[in-house]
Amino acid sequence: MATAERTDLADLLETLTPEQWEAPSLCAGWRVRDVVAHVMSFDEVGLLGMLRRAVRGRIIHVNQMGVDELAALTTEQLLRRLRAHLRPQRLATTLGGRLALLDVTIHHQDIRRPLGIPRRIPAERLRWVLSASLYSPELPAWYLARGIRLAATDLDWTHGSGPEVTGPAEAMLMAITGRRSALGELAGPGQRVLAGRLAR
Repeated sequence: MATAERTDLADLLETLTPEQWEAPSLCAGWRVRDVVAHVMSFDEVGLLGMLRRAVRGRIIHVNQMGVDELAALTTEQLLRRLRAHLRPQRLATTLGGRLALLDVTIHHQDIRRPLGIPRRIPAERLRWVLSASLYSPELPAWYLARGIRLAATDLDWTHGSGPEVTGPAEAMLMAITGRRSALGELAGPGQRVLAGRLAR
């Protein structure tokens, strides 16, 4: 699934204009090209290399360190590099590729949403990523979604109990992983709870 998702992202990137590559993504401070660099930044580094990045970047900036390492590449080189790494490698294969699939699916949407290029994520892939995001310590979903019931309106998927949040599964994924811009696509009494947590 991670390979399929990376392939879908590469297919999108081939259609982008130079201006779109430089456009802001949903990730604060990152352009589309920076998000692409981030997606690939774990493929050529092992655990020791990641620890070195963490030391140099003082933990908080470890993701930026990976982006900076690829900053000199042109967009054509970034796309070629992604095509050469459609199957995740090295650190990206952590926990059987879970990290790679979560990362590329969410960041794929971080690129598409600001560019106004929606898509329908394959149902099996989206269902898996939604569930996995709730148990991933590197993502905020475990906190944002606690004590509320999530019920997708376009996918056979629910989670939790409490005040209900309803809406498209893709918007739900983006909201519980910290993207405030997706909140307006969700409804229900639990939406206000989720919005309050995101605001904090």
